[in-house]
Amino acid sequence: MNKDVIPDWNIDGILPPINMADPTDFERSPYSISLTDLILRFANTKHRREIIKGFMNFRSDLHELGLNEGFQWIDGSFLENVEKTEGRNPNDIDLVTFFILPEETSQETLLSSNQDIFNSKRTKDEYNVDAYFVQLNSDGYEMLIRQITYWYSIWSHRRDGQWKGFIQIELSDKEDQIAMSNLDAMMKEEDSL
Repeated sequence: MNKDVIPDWNIDGILPPINMADPTDFERSPYSISLTDLILRFANTKHRREIIKGFMNFRSDLHELGLNEGFQWIDGSFLENVEKTEGRNPNDIDLVTFFILPEETSQETLLSSNQDIFNSKRTKDEYNVDAYFVQLNSDGYEMLIRQITYWYSIWSHRRDGQWKGFIQIELSDKEDQIAMSNLDAMMKEEDSL
């Protein structure tokens, strides 16, 4: 998928949840895109590029922990045109990481030896990411369904009840180096102006 497939912000400055021309089409929220497309589309100001840089560092730290399988849902003011609609910059990236815990790692070991990355205050301060986690290979599919349904229902609506779209990217690190190169080039270009 490329950035042309990500729908434009609507008049309210949000991603539409569905294609209004074909409301039953599978091209709907969450819009599955590449990490590079996320950067090219949404890192369009210096402030947004700083937020994305923190997000990329967060992903790098997750990969170092062995969390490479799964996907991430991205939402919040970062995906909205808040500069125009509210006259402010986005605060951070709202993120749920749906991950496969590696076989050789227990949940207890992962959490106890890496408490900082699972601390929401720290991730907001250090990475500009409001992070949440859902383990995909845990026991009990009913709880997994409840968690996915919870996050979908939270993120598919604004607080005022208005429907909106959000983004999905792969957790795999296979595109991160290229995406980071694109981001670095954007930041260097900005510095040279």
